[in-house]
Amino acid sequence: MDKLKQRWGIESNFQILVIFTVFAINGSFAVYIADPITSFLGISLETMTPLLFWPIRIFLIFVVYQITLVIVGTIFGQKKFFWNMEKKMLKRLGFRRFFLTK
Repeated sequence: MDKLKQRWGIESNFQILVIFTVFAINGSFAVYIADPITSFLGISLETMTPLLFWPIRIFLIFVVYQITLVIVGTIFGQKKFFWNMEKKMLKRLGFRRFFLTK
């Protein structure tokens, strides 16, 4: 646990518990929200092939997850941790120029 706390820059085991809880809730929430979004967009297994449906759904879940991670983290009082994690993820995805520090 100490290596994880040092790597993430957190102080307490309780904070780790809260962070893991946020990851669990947000993952479930992203999957739950993807269903009505795909229905609203008219995307279903009945309207398209599974080879097209599943990559679209997984991409949608990924986008929803990234957007809601900071929101759910903020609700649990961990905005700073999750915003830093989100910035790191966006930089790895090629959005580095939006986070340049001077």
